[in-house]
Amino acid sequence: MADESETTSRLIAQLRGGEDDALAELFTNYRDRLKRIVRFRLDYRLAGRISESDVIQESYLSARQRADYYRGKPEMPFFVWLRLIVNQKLVDLHRQHLQAEMRDARKEISIDQPAVSPHTSLAMAAHLVGQATSPSRAFSRVERIATLEEALNQMEPIDREVIALRHFEELTNTEVATVLDIDVQAASKRYVRAIKRMKEIVSAIPGFDEV
Repeated sequence: MADESETTSRLIAQLRGGEDDALAELFTNYRDRLKRIVRFRLDYRLAGRISESDVIQESYLSARQRADYYRGKPEMPFFVWLRLIVNQKLVDLHRQHLQAEMRDARKEISIDQPAVSPHTSLAMAAHLVGQATSPSRAFSRVERIATLEEALNQMEPIDREVIALRHFEELTNTEVATVLDIDVQAASKRYVRAIKRMKEIVSAIPGFDEV
C-alpha cells in the first residue's frame, strides 16, 4: 500500500498525533514488503534457526517502543522508518547468533542516518547462487557463495546497495533515493550502471555465467 493512499495517509497522521493503535494497521499493510527485506537480509546460515515471522514480530514490538522517535522525524517516510527498524533487528540477531562475524563496531546501523550495509555482498551472493539454474559441481553452495561474495566486493558499496534495494527488496526509486540520501535521478542512473557492472563481474567467474 502506497503512502500517498488516503487510508495510509490517515493512519500515519493518527500515529503522528499520538494514536499508537494506528501502528498495528500500518504495520500489517507493509508486512509483505518487510518480509521481503527479511528474506533477503537474513544470513543464509541462520535458516532454520530464525523465522521471518519472528523477525517481523520483534520488529513490530521495537517499532511500538520507538513510535515517539518517528513522531520526532516528520521528514522521514513511514516505510523507510520501518525498514530501519527491521534492519536494526536483523543486526541484533546476526550479532547474537554469529558473534565472531559481528564484532566490528562499524557494522552498526544508525537509526538516525541510513547506512550502507557491510553485509549486502553476502546477501546478494546467497540469493544469486540460489537462483542459478546449473551450478557447477566443482563447488559446494557455501563455496560458491563465498566466491561470489568476494567478487561482488569489487563493486562500490553504494552500487551494491542500490541493486539490493531496487532488485531484491523491491523498493521504488524514490524510496532508494531516500534511504541512501541521494537525488532520485542519481539513484536511477546509478542503478543502471550498477546492474551492468554486476553482470560484468559475475559473468567473469567460471561457472557463474548463468547466475
